[in-house]
Amino acid sequence: MIAQAKSQDQPVRWQQELVQAISNPIELLRLLDLDPTRLPEPLASENSFRLRVPRGYVARMRKGDPQDPLLRQVLPLAAEDGTVPGYVTDPVGDLQAQRVPGVLRKYLGRALIVTTGACAIHCRYCFRRHYPYCDSNPATDQWRQALRYLATETSINEVILSGGDPLTLSDQRLSELTQALAAIPHIKRLRVHTRLPVVLPERVNDELLSWLVGTRLNPVVVVHANHPNEIDTSVRDAIRCLRDVDVTVLNQSVLLQGVNDNADTLCNLSEVLFDAGVLPYYLHLLDPVQGAAHFDVDETNATRLMEVIRTRLPGYLVPRLVRELPGAPYKVPIT
Repeated sequence: MIAQAKSQDQPVRWQQELVQAISNPIELLRLLDLDPTRLPEPLASENSFRLRVPRGYVARMRKGDPQDPLLRQVLPLAAEDGTVPGYVTDPVGDLQAQRVPGVLRKYLGRALIVTTGACAIHCRYCFRRHYPYCDSNPATDQWRQALRYLATETSINEVILSGGDPLTLSDQRLSELTQALAAIPHIKRLRVHTRLPVVLPERVNDELLSWLVGTRLNPVVVVHANHPNEIDTSVRDAIRCLRDVDVTVLNQSVLLQGVNDNADTLCNLSEVLFDAGVLPYYLHLLDPVQGAAHFDVDETNATRLMEVIRTRLPGYLVPRLVRELPGAPYKVPIT
């Protein structure tokens, strides 16, 4: 039975919250009582990867603190404008892994659908910030080409919905896609990679829960939180609704300089996630995407952090430190 997670007007509410997301850096700074002329780092020039952040997420930021770890994840800084050797537009080899428009095949038994280019939040370290969504949109023909490919590849038993963020699509479209995937006999699991339960928890409503658990596919939701301050009561409520209908909920984080690059923060994040019903899954080293070099934490410091974390936490709360390399048949563990 579907938990009565939200009231009937919630689909309208989450869409309204999405429309009302902040897109002007000056407006964001003023909401946080910050003077744009007195920041420790200058803002980025206008570029194609604009600011976008829901107001509910902004409410979790500390006012008057230009180094707030949530603010740092979304505020466009001038450091993005520079060119750094080794930082490229396709850092994880998505384009070489594309089999048909929007369908990526990197790992045995799994395929990923880039469902949309839309996100509720524009994370400045996003590895797909330069991805050609317009040229690689599987939804333009109602998923037909993608579904034909998946149906013929009988070794695929898990489909991952990614983006952008798949949960920015309507529940009707996601229901249609999920039902079509469930009609392919060899597919067993549906995995959804999404930031929305964290940054826009209103998105977890009855309609979402209905299609997510409404087929024979075993559902897994992988959320994305990098800092314990991202997990508030509304996020815990959203996660509880997913857990109440037996959805497995995992978290993956990115190790980010100035956000979570210390053992106290990462240990606290694992504890807060587990208390909310989420199991820590991956801690990614930064994908070397053009415009994000200022977030990088080198491998040596990352492994030192993990040694401290392992001494403090039980094994099931320690995320796996990994790096994604183009052409590799799995996420490469860093040990």
